[in-house]
Parts: sequence; C-alpha cells; structure tokens
Amino acid sequence: MSRLNDNTGNRPARQADTGTDFTFAPATREKAKARLAIMGVSGSGKTWTGLRLTHGLSSRFAVIDTERGAASKYAGINGVTFDTLQLHNYHPQNLIGALAAAANAGYEGVLVDSLTHFWSGTEGTLEQVDRAAKQKFGGNSFGGWKEGTPLQNAMVDALLSYPGHLVATMRAHTEWSLQTNANGKKEPVRLGTRPEQRRGVEYEFDVVAQMDTDNTFSVIKSRCPDLHALVLERPDGADIAKTLLGWLDEGAAGVDPAAYVDRATADDISFEDLGELRQEVDARGLQATPLLDPADGTATTLGDYIRARGLALKNGATP
Repeated sequence: MSRLNDNTGNRPARQADTGTDFTFAPATREKAKARLAIMGVSGSGKTWTGLRLTHGLSSRFAVIDTERGAASKYAGINGVTFDTLQLHNYHPQNLIGALAAAANAGYEGVLVDSLTHFWSGTEGTLEQVDRAAKQKFGGNSFGGWKEGTPLQNAMVDALLSYPGHLVATMRAHTEWSLQTNANGKKEPVRLGTRPEQRRGVEYEFDVVAQMDTDNTFSVIKSRCPDLHALVLERPDGADIAKTLLGWLDEGAAGVDPAAYVDRATADDISFEDLGELRQEVDARGLQATPLLDPADGTATTLGDYIRARGLALKNGATP
C-alpha cells in the first residue's frame, strides 16, 4: 500500500490552504443546458444559424447583440421571434450584467452575437489589458494580464453558468487558400482558422461548429455523440437543436439555481447555514451563475451573492 494511504481509512482529504474537500462520489448524469459555439468568417451564416438553433432550443430567447442590430434583420423570418439587447461597450462585466438580466427575465435561451467583441472590441478584454499595462505596469503587457485574465475568466464562467441554453457566435481569423473549384481551376477561398477570442475558448463549449462561405456547418468538437463530425450544407438549426435536446434531456433533473437564491434569502438563515450553502453551490459548479441581486438589482453571481449575505450576517447587519 502506498504510504499516502497509510492510516487514512475513508477520511476525506482536505486542502489546508483553501479548505477544499477532496471527497469522491459516484458520477451521475443530470439534464443540462446547451453550450454551443459557432465560429466563421463574414458571410458564413453564423448569425442566422445561431438564431435558428437558439429558437429550436428554447421557446423564448434573447439576443445579446454586438453586431449593430444584425440579428434583428432576421426577426420574424420562419417564425423566429426574440427579444434583443444591443451593446456598444464590450467590457467583460457588461456581458455578465446582460446575462444576469436575461436570467432574471426568465429567458430559456440566450444567443451572444458575437462573443468576439468582448475580446477585441471597445472596452473588451484586450483593451482592459492594454490600459492596465500602461497605467499600472509601465507598459508591460504581461503585467496587464493580471487584471485582464480575471475579467476574461469571470465572463466565460458566467457564460457557462447561465441557467438556460447558451449559444455564442465568434468571428474567425481569416486566411486565404488556393483551392481547386468544380471546374478544376484554382481559386482563392477564405478560410476561418480559429475563433477571434482568447486561445482555447472553444474547449469550454459542449459543441463547437465552424461555418464557411458556402454556409457549410462543420462540427469540429462535440460531447454529443450524434453531432460528432457532422457536416451540413445550409443547415436547419432546428434539426440540430432537436438532436442536441435529446442528448441534454437524458439523465436526472438538475438543480435550479433559483432555488439556492431562495434558500439564501430566507429570513431565518444563519451565517453557518450560508457557509454550507456556499460549499454546496461550489461543489455543483454553480458559483458563477449570473443573477441580479434581489435587493438592489445589481448584477452579481450566485457565489458572490451568498458570500455577501454571509458577510452581512457576520457584521451584524440585516442581509
């Protein structure tokens, strides 16, 4: 037997610095919400496909629009109706706030069109890094990432923790390639090589698809077996949504994050109760769920809200 296991029995390990519990439990599958990304060059059809997909996933959905109203030009076509919020300042915290407002309004699905702006647009992550580098680190961009990385991570966590279906489009870095056309002649073709977002962001989604100028939809990553390596020309997003929903709806019912808000706002909850509630939320990976504070309507997350309630109780204030 390894010395690491000597005299430990079945006691759970605990990290001394963080208090994190390292107790293993049987894996169970729960119903989940879609986390899907579509990347592509201009004109590839990602906005319309994203709308059809989100419409197929949810009966009532909203669009967080950074593309100057592009999505609204499709409103009502083929029965696709939605509400929209146009943003012109792409600070990562603004996306968290928009997601919190969408969750508060009860939208079953959200389309972010596009996620690229919160990376490279006005006040996006790259601008936050550049500003911090100039103001605090003498122009050192590595220092600027000390502020940019937490902002970016918090934004991605909020996306993945939205309590409904989440679809995001991303612009793709464009390169030109000479390819042989149907007539046997070489012609330049625009190719999307990777999303215009922080490297590796595609790993965060359950399904990632790439679209080209022929409106071909190619799944390049999928945790849903029936969508693996799927290639469709001019896809009907509703059919893709139906397949995805069939996979997502398998398993036991999950926990509604709103139930944790109700428990946290109970009049008789104690500081100790809130500590246990926070551990439960962390264990379920729901700490970054975006929401509006019931008291003042400010954008926050489930974990931060419970923490604030606990601090209020600890300091003797009425939470």
